[in-house]
Amino acid sequence: MATTERRGKQQATTKRPQTHGLMKAVQPSAELAAIVGHAPLPRIEITKRLWDYIKQHNLQDAKDRRMINTDAKLRPVLGGREQVFMFDLPKLVSHHVR
Repeated sequence: MATTERRGKQQATTKRPQTHGLMKAVQPSAELAAIVGHAPLPRIEITKRLWDYIKQHNLQDAKDRRMINTDAKLRPVLGGREQVFMFDLPKLVSHHVR
């Protein structure tokens, strides 16, 4: 019985606030704000809005859907590259948030 009491106490003390990690609002840079908006947003929402922009402007490569072709608005956010791999997006975007 002592183990269940101990476990119960541990669970009660390990709760975290909701404003951590991916849910914490971050301020986008001017280049990123041109796409996702100027208000502070959680990283999840920034990624969602980026993907909405990519799909709305047909920026996924036709042959390899994992590659993203950049346009004039997206290029400064993605390091000036013409094409990026979709899994590189979070790393490249992280340079544009505070």
